[in-house]
Amino acid sequence: MKSRLWDRGGNGALNFTELGFGTAPIGNLYRAVPEAEARAVLDTAWAHGVRNYDTAPLYGLGLAETRLNGFLRDKPRDSYVLASKVGRLLQLPKPGQDRSAIGKFYDVPSRVEVYDYSYDGAMRSVEFSLERLGVDRIDVLYAHDLDIFNHGSQEALNARLAEFMAGGYLALLSLREQGVIRAFGAGLNEWQPCEWLTERGDFDLFLLAGRYTLLEQGPLESFLPMAQQRGIGIVLGGPYNSGVLAMSAADRAAGKAFYNYDPAPQWVLDRVSRIEAVCGAHGVRMVDAAFQFPLGHPSVVSVIPGGQSVAEVEANVRAAATIVPADLWAELKAQNLLRADAPVG
Repeated sequence: MKSRLWDRGGNGALNFTELGFGTAPIGNLYRAVPEAEARAVLDTAWAHGVRNYDTAPLYGLGLAETRLNGFLRDKPRDSYVLASKVGRLLQLPKPGQDRSAIGKFYDVPSRVEVYDYSYDGAMRSVEFSLERLGVDRIDVLYAHDLDIFNHGSQEALNARLAEFMAGGYLALLSLREQGVIRAFGAGLNEWQPCEWLTERGDFDLFLLAGRYTLLEQGPLESFLPMAQQRGIGIVLGGPYNSGVLAMSAADRAAGKAFYNYDPAPQWVLDRVSRIEAVCGAHGVRMVDAAFQFPLGHPSVVSVIPGGQSVAEVEANVRAAATIVPADLWAELKAQNLLRADAPVG
C-alpha cells in the first residue's frame, strides 16, 4: 500500500496510507452491521495494508470508536494513524427526547448528540474518545461539521465558528503544544469554511468530504492553493460523491444515484455519464479514476472512501492500485469535464 509522509510543524511525521478507512459505515450507517461483519471489514483493510483510520463520536453514537477498540488493541501503536473529532458530545437521552442521528445510524447505543465547540467541550470529547477507543493517544483531531450543511444557515454557522475559535480551537492548540496530539484541523463538507479557518488559525490538516472530486473541483479557486502554500495536508473523504461516481449506468437510470445524500439532480447524472464514457474509452473504471484523481494534488495525503463490506474494501484496494493513463486526464480536460488547472500527478 502506497503512503505519503506528512510533517508540517515538526511535531512528528505522520505516514498516511493513500487509502484510508473511514469508520462511519461500521458505525451502522444506513444499516445495522453485525459485529462479526464489522470486524471482517476491518481485518480485510488491515490485511491489504491500510494504516490510516478516521472515526468520530457521531459515527454510530460511539459504536465506531468502540469497534475500533478491540480491533486496534493488539496492533503496535506506532503502526497506524488514528484520527477522531470534537464538536459533538454524547449524552444520555432524556425521556421523549428526539434522537436526531437515528434514521441515519441503526442499532446504536442509547445516546444523543449535542453540539459543543467550547474549550471544555473539546477536552471532554477527547477524554471520552480515548476511553471508547482504548488507546493512549489520538494522532489527529478534527473539529467536526463546521459547515452550512449541518448547521442550516450562514448565520448559524457563523455562531458555531465563533464558538469554536474562542474555545475548541484553543483546546486543540494546547493539546498540540503539549504533544498530546500531533496535528489538528477540521472535518467538513464544504471548502469555504476550511478557507475561513485557515485565514484565522494555525491548522495542520483538513478532512474535506466530497468537494474535490472527479465531479467537482471548486477548492482549486483559492483554498487548495492556500493549503499548499502553508503546508496543510488534505484528507479527502467522499471521493465518489455519495456513490454516484461508483455506480453503474443501469443503477443511475433506475433512480438509485445520490449526490450530497439526496437524489442526484439531472446535471450530475449527465456529467457523470460523460465522465464514464471517457473513462470507458481508455479502459479505466470510473470508480478507479475517481479514487486516483484527488491524489494528483500535492496537498492530498489520503483518500477515504466508504467501506461497509469486505467486497467494498477490496474494491477500494483495487482502485488505490490503479494506474490511470495521462491521456484520460487530458481528454477529460479537453471536454471541460475536469478543470484545466487540476493537477493530475
